[in-house]
Amino acid sequence: MKTEDFSKITPEVLALSQKCLKCDSIDPALYTKHEVKRGLRDINGKGVVAGLTEISEVCSSCVIDGQTVPCDGKLYYRGIDVEDIVSGFIRDGRFGFEEVTYLLLFGELPDEEELKSFNKLLGSYRSLPTSFVRDVILKAPSPDMMNALARSVLTLYSYDENADNTSIPNVLRQCLQLIALFPQLSVYGYKASSYYHDGQSLIIHAPKPELSTAENILHMLRPDSKYTHLEAKLLDMCLVLHAEHGGGNNSTFTTHVVTSSGTDTYSAIAAALGSLKGPKHGGANIKVVRMFEDMKRNIKDYDDEKAIADYLRALLHGKAFDKAGLIYGMGHAVYSLSDPRARVLKQFVKKLSEEKGRLEEFKLYSNVERLAPLIISEERRIYKGVSANVDFYSGFVYSMLDLPPQLFTPIFAIARISGWSAHRIEELVNQSKIIRPAYNAVHERVEYKELSDRFAAPHTEG
Repeated sequence: MKTEDFSKITPEVLALSQKCLKCDSIDPALYTKHEVKRGLRDINGKGVVAGLTEISEVCSSCVIDGQTVPCDGKLYYRGIDVEDIVSGFIRDGRFGFEEVTYLLLFGELPDEEELKSFNKLLGSYRSLPTSFVRDVILKAPSPDMMNALARSVLTLYSYDENADNTSIPNVLRQCLQLIALFPQLSVYGYKASSYYHDGQSLIIHAPKPELSTAENILHMLRPDSKYTHLEAKLLDMCLVLHAEHGGGNNSTFTTHVVTSSGTDTYSAIAAALGSLKGPKHGGANIKVVRMFEDMKRNIKDYDDEKAIADYLRALLHGKAFDKAGLIYGMGHAVYSLSDPRARVLKQFVKKLSEEKGRLEEFKLYSNVERLAPLIISEERRIYKGVSANVDFYSGFVYSMLDLPPQLFTPIFAIARISGWSAHRIEELVNQSKIIRPAYNAVHERVEYKELSDRFAAPHTEG
């Protein structure tokens, strides 16, 4: 477990922080008393309906004989099953992220000419302002890529003559530019950090307009710019599956909330990036990879089900890995029986593990995926089923692609900027009121006179 470092905190601040802990602690029973849906979820974990959207739908239940029961998860982009979308890309051998971006933004899949024109438009936007790399990305590199990405997005505001214009044509232009630039901002930010903080060579490749987003990421990241078709296809698949996931996920809801205030695109997207940075949201796949690294150090035979089960129990009891009591990559806020994104990814992970000589490791992942739900049901009281989520396999994919862990969450952002953009535009098209939920105050009221008496100096004769 990581120990807290208070070396940079003065004794005065440390003492004052204790006051914060005392005055801000709320009795958990009060949430039940006031019928507060903590995390905007009901007692069963289902999200409170806070809005309507045409963009995507996340399904985990179905109605049978008039009863709502759990079923295999489904994800729809603009009403189209994402698994059907992926099947079409596989059948025709196409890269799909750009098509999905078009679908999310404009409500329909493009035909051949529309896609060609759209790709050309994105390619034309893959150019950063003059000296931006030198003056912004390289000048003060951050060890955290999400912070570096957010800073770059906020700085782009200064280069936009119409930054505060929230008309739909202008916001669409801004969103398309950010979608096109996110791969550069992420990869260049990582390279700058690696150069200054880790002493690695600084090799900057310009993006190629004719390449897909996935191909450009690998082209810009790798010193020799080389990659296999399977590598690019699987990365593209990850981008497709991470592009959108309903309006209620934390970063997308953040986009809606901040957009409803009337602010600019750069501020809204930077806020979403801040949300995605959180380990409870975008950083989960890194935890999965690190958990498996620890697992491999403790389990020698990947077919030994007893050893795997014992390790999983140790995880749940806070006696293994980070002592958090969690099996990372298992379970989801919405899905119970299965996550459709994990189902899709698993089909291709085995192929890549064969190409990379990591088939034994894939076997370990498969065994954990099978055993973990059984162990969790034995050790925990749960209200719904537990299954592998998309993070369970995506981190493994990224590690096989030799993507550095520092880029795992930015890759998520490179995909999700498409969904954020669609939701920002949807919020602006349907804007009415600023999003403002209510909080009940539970503090006891105090008369001001009682407070002012504390400062009354005693009267003395002069």
